[in-house]
Amino acid sequence: MDKTKDNLIKVLQGKSKQLTIFHEIGKALTSTLDIKEIMSVIMDKVNDLLEPENWSLLLLDEKKKELFFEIVVGKNRDTMQDVRLKVGEGIAGWVAKTGEPLLVADVENDKRFTKKVDKLTDFKTESVVCVPLKCRGKILGVIELINRVSKKLYNEGDLLILLIIADYAAIALENATYFQKVQELTVTDDLTKLYNSRYLHEFVDVELKKVERYGGNFSMIFMDLDHFKQVNDTHGHLVGSQLLLEIANVIKDELRDIDFAARYGGDEFVIGMTHTDKAGAHIVAKRLRAHINKSVFLKSAGLKIKITASYGLASVPEDAKNKVELIKLADQAMYYVKNNNRDNIKLA
Repeated sequence: MDKTKDNLIKVLQGKSKQLTIFHEIGKALTSTLDIKEIMSVIMDKVNDLLEPENWSLLLLDEKKKELFFEIVVGKNRDTMQDVRLKVGEGIAGWVAKTGEPLLVADVENDKRFTKKVDKLTDFKTESVVCVPLKCRGKILGVIELINRVSKKLYNEGDLLILLIIADYAAIALENATYFQKVQELTVTDDLTKLYNSRYLHEFVDVELKKVERYGGNFSMIFMDLDHFKQVNDTHGHLVGSQLLLEIANVIKDELRDIDFAARYGGDEFVIGMTHTDKAGAHIVAKRLRAHINKSVFLKSAGLKIKITASYGLASVPEDAKNKVELIKLADQAMYYVKNNNRDNIKLA
């Protein structure tokens, strides 16, 4: 009788712990739209409830039809940041493709398992529980748990718990995505989808504070298209607008993820480069100039337009001490090129 009572108490305590954790996740969802903050809470609760050795949140890149690791908790997580899985590849890829949860007690006996990640991380996967992140029928990604610390096998009850957590995570992702899109509308240029000049100033302020506090460099390139007015006069403003969009896409191709590009106004663009000195920025400017000069634009419209640009470059702390000086010097360098035959780069 006492044994039965003890077992009942343990079951009730377990249920109470689950309800408490679900309540805490729910509170996190309503308290912030910061996806990293929400996922941090969910991360902690997954560890408390299911005790995985490793676990990951993989998000779906819809354009490339690939999964990438947004959050990794456990061993060798740094080596997984650049790893991608095709939809359908491995257990996570299978779940993303089918939208069905999956519990695999022994991966060696499952043909869907791929050793791709284990080989890169020098980790041995034994068991997996993986569930899709779905919202309104759309797959956003997956949550995957690898091995249990206690070596106890995952069961259907664990799968159900993870499915409930995944529902919370999917809601958080969708809410955060909508919020991010609304924010982007206020800081991006409608035509080119680069940042606008208002956000440029905010970005530069933040980066220069980092330089002031921690040291390092920050560089800026001012870029102005040469004879752009002739394109508008000859072909019309719609063609001119399409040209600006194609130029913006070239700029994006030449920049790192941590760099910044904005349409400053008209046919003028500004590029901000974090952790980049003057010499490094000069290399980027030369590469960008070469890319634009060899490109043929507006081929889809039946036109073959060639265009060049004038570039001015300045850096902190090498040339300037603050934002006003930086923008002024880069702008002056660009206008020097503009007034001296164009299609060149001038360093402040």
